[in-house]
Amino acid sequence: MQKTENAKKEKKKRNIEVVVNIYTSFNNTIVHVTDMSGFTITKITGGMVTKHGRLKANPTIAMFISKRITETLKDLGVNSLYIRIRNKTRNPSPGPGAHALVKSLSREGFKILNILDVTRIPRGGPKKKGGRRGRRP
Repeated sequence: MQKTENAKKEKKKRNIEVVVNIYTSFNNTIVHVTDMSGFTITKITGGMVTKHGRLKANPTIAMFISKRITETLKDLGVNSLYIRIRNKTRNPSPGPGAHALVKSLSREGFKILNILDVTRIPRGGPKKKGGRRGRRP
């Protein structure tokens, strides 16, 4: 009898993985959760959590975004995450919400398999504005 109960527990313990796409700028934080094939599970932004424009990129708001994502993912039985962090093109560092979001997701009990920076980097491309001598005051 005990063996059948253990077998049921092992069957329920499936490893479900999703991709968490985090886009952070200094104005907003956008989190888009997809399954491994790219279909959207949930999408939450800073504006959906707060109505104050100046707080959308705040680390505290990022924690609230993480709470809302956690509720959805726990209902689906997800336990492993691939995290992809993206910020504005040419920006050297992500916005203030990215670190807080990853930290709070790991605290919620998710296993983080990979953190990847997918920021776009221009390779030459069109000439930047400002002329030969740059922007002058």
